[in-house]
Order: sequence, then C-alpha cells, then structure tokens
Amino acid sequence: MKRFGLQVIWLLTGAWMVIAPMTARASENAAASDAGLERATFAGGCFWCMVPPFDRLKGVLSVTSGYTGGHAENPTYQQVSAGGTGHAEAVQILYDPDQISYEKLLEVFWHNIDPVAINRQFCDFGDPYRSEIFYHSEKQKHLAEQSKAAIEQSGLFREPIATKMTPASAFYKAEAYHQDFYKKSPIRYKFYRFLCGRDQRLDDLWGKAQAGH
Repeated sequence: MKRFGLQVIWLLTGAWMVIAPMTARASENAAASDAGLERATFAGGCFWCMVPPFDRLKGVLSVTSGYTGGHAENPTYQQVSAGGTGHAEAVQILYDPDQISYEKLLEVFWHNIDPVAINRQFCDFGDPYRSEIFYHSEKQKHLAEQSKAAIEQSGLFREPIATKMTPASAFYKAEAYHQDFYKKSPIRYKFYRFLCGRDQRLDDLWGKAQAGH
C-alpha cells in the first residue's frame, strides 16, 4: 500500500530527498547492555512523527526509527511501505526506568495515535502503518494490557481499540535519513505532519491538553 497523497505532499514540501541506498541492521532486542536501561517499542504510523514526543522526555536516552513485527530480514523503507513484509514502521526507545516509567511511555504512546484506526494512522494507509505495542517482558505486557483496558473503560471511544499487542522481535534500524527527521528537515516534517491531519485528529481524540504533539 502506498501512502495516501504522498506525491501531493512532496510537491508541496519540495522534491523528495535523494535516497542513499543503505542496508538496515537488526538491533539487539534483549535487555539493554547498558546496566539498568530498558527498551520500549511502539508502532504508531509514520515513525517520523513518533520520535519527537518521546525524544523530549527526561529519562529517554534515544529514540530509533525502524521496522519490526514482520518476516522479512533487513527490509528497506521501500519494501516496508509497499506492504508484504509484515513489518510496521516503529520506534524503539532506550530509557532509564529510574527516571521514567514504562507507564509514562505508554501514556505518551496512546496520546499520539488514533487507537481505533485499523491498519492505518491518519493519512497513511496499510498494514505498515498500524498501531501496535511490542512488549519486551511480561511486566511490559501486563502494563500495556492494563493501559488498553483503562482506555476501553474510559468511554472516550465508541469503536473498539484496534491497537495490537505483540512480543518484541527483531527490530531493524531504518535508513540514516529517517533518523531524527524532524530535526534534519524541520520544514518538510511540519508540512507533512500538517497535511496528514495528524495534530487535528489527535486534538479531536484526546483534547489539546492531553495530546502530546
């Protein structure tokens, strides 16, 4: 599946950047080698837009854009966005649990996605743009299930919560030009985010006070 209106977006924001061919690498999904650090992995549509909300949090050491949840090894952006790999665009967060809790990360995740959208997020359609929580431990799974149940019981949504929960698997780091895209190309990022209607939809879903954009 191709992104809806992608050509229009890039015509408005400037020509599509030159894509240098790179080989994406799998990162470790076991416990972080750095003593005491943990990982969290979330899919919420375009990974460009999922980096900033976590990047600004105290206790978060890094936010990496990548691909996970599928069957293809070392996938490229073109392969994932075209569909058929089973992978979702995702972010993997390295954080210090002594400074920030997994519960807080879950809160930020929920407030930056459309939890009732099925196989899409905002203007991006297809399985690669689904919302999904990839838990790294039974504790994370339990907390994620609790957070989802709380949202279901809140009465905020008439439709069922579509966000999936899956054990974490191989995470493939995306090409270098995708990393910290909002810092490297701030104007293009802002145009894309606006034209995709992401912030408008988040405000409708969660309210401006809660949406973390």
